[in-house]
Amino acid sequence: MGSRLTCPAKFMEVFLYILENKEKRHYVGITGLWPEDRLKRHNHGDVSSTKAGKPWKIICIEIFPSFAAARSKEKLIKSWKGGNAFKNFLSKAAGSSNGRTAAFGAAYPGSNPGPAALERDKD
Repeated sequence: MGSRLTCPAKFMEVFLYILENKEKRHYVGITGLWPEDRLKRHNHGDVSSTKAGKPWKIICIEIFPSFAAARSKEKLIKSWKGGNAFKNFLSKAAGSSNGRTAAFGAAYPGSNPGPAALERDKD
């Protein structure tokens, strides 16, 4: 018997991406394209579900080895319906502390502050 061919899509990277617009609305999607190329389609109005919210910007990208893995994560994120789990996911993806940083006026160094927090409070 000859060699068996497999679908090349099984071996390509798939991107999960989250877009945000000026009104702080979000869109979660997956693509086999480069996310920047997919963003151009969203902002050009080629995607009906994001046409009304233009312009969009990419705020998060994750890479998966297959469409199945990316779709599973996409469904999970969409199941959160923009609630606290979604907000926590975004803050972790951005490396944020949910807005409670020195730049946003945070003053409480915690119950057991580290040396950096203590040094900062001396100022």
